[in-house]
Amino acid sequence: MTEEPRESFNYRQLNATFVEIAIHVSFIGFLVYWTFILISPFLPFIVWSVVLTVALYPGFDWLAALFGGRRRLAAALITILGLLVVIGPVTWLGLGLVDGLKTLIQQLDSGKLIPPPSETIKNWPLVGQEIYDFWSLASTNVRSALTSLLPQLQLLGEILLDTVSSAGTGMLKFLASVIIAGFLFSPGPQLVVATKRLALRIDKAYGEKFVELAGATIRAVSRGVIGISVLQAVIGGIGMSFAGIPGASLLTLAILVLGIIQIGPMLIVAPVVVWSWTTLTTGPALALTACMAIVSFIDNFLKPFVLSSGSTPRVVTFIGVVGGVITYGFAGLFVGPVVLAVAWDLMNAWIYDKEKSAG
Repeated sequence: MTEEPRESFNYRQLNATFVEIAIHVSFIGFLVYWTFILISPFLPFIVWSVVLTVALYPGFDWLAALFGGRRRLAAALITILGLLVVIGPVTWLGLGLVDGLKTLIQQLDSGKLIPPPSETIKNWPLVGQEIYDFWSLASTNVRSALTSLLPQLQLLGEILLDTVSSAGTGMLKFLASVIIAGFLFSPGPQLVVATKRLALRIDKAYGEKFVELAGATIRAVSRGVIGISVLQAVIGGIGMSFAGIPGASLLTLAILVLGIIQIGPMLIVAPVVVWSWTTLTTGPALALTACMAIVSFIDNFLKPFVLSSGSTPRVVTFIGVVGGVITYGFAGLFVGPVVLAVAWDLMNAWIYDKEKSAG
């Protein structure tokens, strides 16, 4: 009986090991893929719940100590406060948007939305006559003017319609995330330990550091960007509502969005102040100006103080806002910039730490 060559035996053993590893990896990959398919509808809930938990955990910890270690009571109180904070402004904003749209439709029907153009526009070179004709049509019949632009506006209209139609569902997801976050406060330390262990299994050198960096980024963005923007929108919205500014809800939403993408509310504040001094009496105009001055003060002084020096670039935040809204609707306005900021900071930390290690 001849002995089998050693090289052939090693080759067959290596081939069997490779097949076994391939089967294991394929099975694990299949489980991961199937798990992702099952939990993908709940990802917005999970991500936003984690963001809320990390952002509000210092306040929860302080409240639990104040209540003598009653963590469940503290979690319940923060959850109730969170629901009140979300439901109140959102309800006011939604009702205001409905009233604003009704007013806009009435002005469209009455033909008073756009003033007639000046005769001097006709003298503009090349496009003067076309602009004058279109403006004249829009000042008398906006619907006809928009009909002429319908092919160009169709895509934008579809995007806006999808965003508006998903706003209600997005808000329900947002409220569900607040409730889920309430159940994550109490076991928070155990969840952090488990997350760090998982990160260490992925990267023994930097795993724990990346978890801490992710938590710090979530708190910085949620407080310094989203929290400050919400505060500005609330103050500005209250002032504009009491002053009786038309479309106050739309302007409030604009302040919120401009604050989150870090452009700032000045695009809304300046026209509002000018409008107040040309329309209102001295007292209300002065009060509204003081309110808008507070909004500007928060943006120019409080926000830089809250944000760290290494804050996320504006373009990253802007992409996160746009991508979040397109993907998840209204809730993506808050989830998108936070998730992208965490990814940006982790990527920078990984690159620079690798460079330092290599150096």
